[in-house]
Amino acid sequence: MPQLTASELKPLIGAMPHLAREALLGGAWADALRELLVTRGVLLWRGLDISIDEQRAITAQFGPVRAEGGGEDGDGKGGGGALQRVTIDPDASAEYSAYYANTMLWHMDGYHDQTVPCFGGSFRPVTLAPEGGETEFLNAYAAYEALPDSERRLIDGLEVVYSAVTVGLAANPDADDAQVDGWRRRPRPMQPLVWEHRSGRRSLMLGAAVSHVVGMAPADSQDLLVRLRAHMGQERFVYRHEWRIGDLLVWNNTGTMHRARPFDPRCGRLLHRFTIEGDEPIRGCAQA
Repeated sequence: MPQLTASELKPLIGAMPHLAREALLGGAWADALRELLVTRGVLLWRGLDISIDEQRAITAQFGPVRAEGGGEDGDGKGGGGALQRVTIDPDASAEYSAYYANTMLWHMDGYHDQTVPCFGGSFRPVTLAPEGGETEFLNAYAAYEALPDSERRLIDGLEVVYSAVTVGLAANPDADDAQVDGWRRRPRPMQPLVWEHRSGRRSLMLGAAVSHVVGMAPADSQDLLVRLRAHMGQERFVYRHEWRIGDLLVWNNTGTMHRARPFDPRCGRLLHRFTIEGDEPIRGCAQA
């Protein structure tokens, strides 16, 4: 079997596999595509004419598709894997619309208090925002690997606290007292600042919900987190995707972070999403 080839979206993140629609749907390249996804973080196809069920089937080549959380059954043909409507319309997707402001900030999906986050997922646009509404992806592996040795030694083994207040106020600075009180009642889990993957590679886990470093003086914690966020937000680590109808984008949630860019909430922006179940527990790393 010939080797899978692809074009880079950017030097450090993203790829466009050289597979036509029929070859992609055939499934013979599933293992190679998953390997490429882990390596590049984001895979993109342009001008792909597929149905919801075909999107589900392609997504399932990367791993089991999550069966709950969407409430839709695709084209009505059944099959596992729930469709999620990514929209701020509460009638179409109450789950997403409740947190849409938070999705404008850097995050990984569903890992604040989880042992095993989702592996990734697929997006396909249905209705575009006339302006804005791009999705950005950040290579958390590359951001960690580009740190100086002294900085990596400092952060390896550290734990951080996740706070609904921290991310809530960042996304909603005019929140009222009742909203803030509700966030304060939510648990504040701890996770490692650096994830050591079973491959041996390490990635930063520094979404917008990170409040502070455990056991570090508050001023030093703030300085460190500001410094790391400025580093990882460099343009070289980030791919900004400008959506077109016919796109199919698959991303690896365990090695990247992502965020939506602002758009007019009245525009009806809608993406169809399927989520790939995770299979790798989060693990911290010992200091060198």
